[in-house]
Amino acid sequence: MKHKALKSNVVASLVTPGRYNDGAGLSLVVRSATSRQWVLRTMINGRRTDIGLGSVATVSLATARELADSMRSVARNGEDPLAQRRAVFKSIPTFAEAAQTVHASYSQSWKNPKHSDQWINTLTQYVFPQIGKSPINLITTADVLRALTPIWLAKPETARRVRGRIEVIFRWARAQGVFTGENPATEIAAVLPKQLAAVKHHAALPYDDVPAFVRALRDSDSGATAKLAFEFTILTAARTSEVLGAQWSEIDLSSQTWTVPADRMKAKREHRVPLSSGALELLKQAKKLSDGEFVFPGRVAGRPLSTMVFLMALRRMKLDLKTTAHGFRSSFRDWAAEKTNFPERVVEAALAHTLQNKVEAAYNRTDLFDRRRQLMEAWDAFVAQSSATVIPIRAGKRRRN
Repeated sequence: MKHKALKSNVVASLVTPGRYNDGAGLSLVVRSATSRQWVLRTMINGRRTDIGLGSVATVSLATARELADSMRSVARNGEDPLAQRRAVFKSIPTFAEAAQTVHASYSQSWKNPKHSDQWINTLTQYVFPQIGKSPINLITTADVLRALTPIWLAKPETARRVRGRIEVIFRWARAQGVFTGENPATEIAAVLPKQLAAVKHHAALPYDDVPAFVRALRDSDSGATAKLAFEFTILTAARTSEVLGAQWSEIDLSSQTWTVPADRMKAKREHRVPLSSGALELLKQAKKLSDGEFVFPGRVAGRPLSTMVFLMALRRMKLDLKTTAHGFRSSFRDWAAEKTNFPERVVEAALAHTLQNKVEAAYNRTDLFDRRRQLMEAWDAFVAQSSATVIPIRAGKRRRN
C-alpha cells in the first residue's frame, strides 16, 4: 500500500503527541502542541540515525523535504551529513556579521562617507538589537517584521531605507549559500501598514556649508534688514513666516527670549525661542534700522518684509547651490543629530514640532527651554566658526543699492 504523504494544511493541525510519517524517512515528531520537530531517519555509515531538521514554526513542510533530500543524497555518497552540517553552522554568520561584511564590500564604491556611515548606523540602531546576534539562516519574516514595526510609521523614510538594506543583506547571504528560502525583507512588504505619503521637503544646504553661507550672506548686496532677518532665521531655526512677522513686543532682551504668540505658530501654541548671543547681536543691529512695531520692517510703513525677500537675497548672492530659507531648519536638524548629543525631543522642541506620539506628548510638561538654550548657543558657535570652506560664488554683476 502506497504511503500517504503529509499536507501543509494537515501539518498545522497535528498537535497530538506522536510520529507522523511523510515518507522516505521524514517525519513530524510531536511531543506537545508547542514542541513539533521535523526529523529525518536515515542510514549513515551503516548506522540508523535520526537528524533534526528544525521546528515546524521555522521550517515549512516543503523546506523540510528539501533538507531531507539533500541529507539523503550526502549519506548515499558515503559521507556524514551531520558532520557537514556542523561544519556549515560554524561558518554561518550572524545578521550583524553579514551586515558588516556587506557594508565593507559596498562602501568601497560609495563616494560619500556620510552615506556609508548612515548605511551601517541605521542597522546598528534599529535592527541589531532585535536580530543582530541571530545566525542569518535562522532569521524569519516575523523577526524582520519585529525589528521594523517600531519605526515603520514613526520614521517612514528611515524605515524604508532600512528594509532595503536588510533585503540586500539577505540577497548576499543567499548568494553565499548561508541562507535559503524567500527574502524576509521582501515578504514583509505585504503585511506592513501603509505609510502616509512622503512629505516634500524644502531644499536644504548641508550643515557643513552653513558657516560659509552666512559669511557670503553678510558680504552680499541685499538690503541690510533683509540680511539681518535671514541670518536671524538661520540662528533661531525658526520658520520664515515667524521671523518676518516678529514684533518688538515679543522680544524680551533681559531674559534673552523671543515669545511667538500662538496665532502666528503653525501648531497654534505659544513658542518660546531662546536667543543666542549671535541672535541678540542681530537684534541690536535691527533696532537701529527699525522705528516701528516690526523687528524687520519692509519698505511700506507699518508692514514687515515681504515673503519674497529671502528668495531674492538668494538670487542676488548667485551661489552655485540649491537651497531655500526654510531649508536651513533641515540643516540645523541634521547638524544636531550628527554633531551633538542633544536628545531628539530637545531638537524637535527647538523646531516647534508637535510630538507625533500622543502618549509622550501628554507626559511632556516642559518645553525644555534651558536645554534648548544650550542647543542654540552650540548652533550659534558652529555657524560663527571661521574654519569652514568658502562656498564658490559664480561670477555676476553686483547690484547697486
